[in-house]
Amino acid sequence: MAKKTKTYTGEVISDRMQKSVVVVVKSLYQHPVYKKTVKRITKLMAHDPEGLSKAGDTVSIMETRPLSKNKKWLVREVIKKA
Repeated sequence: MAKKTKTYTGEVISDRMQKSVVVVVKSLYQHPVYKKTVKRITKLMAHDPEGLSKAGDTVSIMETRPLSKNKKWLVREVIKKA
């Protein structure tokens, strides 16, 4: 049975590298003891081969094989331009 790849939607915060962007993925979860909803922010480096996404864009990313030390995600599409 094929394993499902993870996909996230996030905002590009840095596009200063060649063919790479940093994407912030925001999520909410409930604290197990205090039952308060807490925001969690994760920064992920993603591969953008065509360089289509710029800072402020909303993009969809998917998990892929390790492309470098920190890059394990690939930009699938630009959902909304900044």
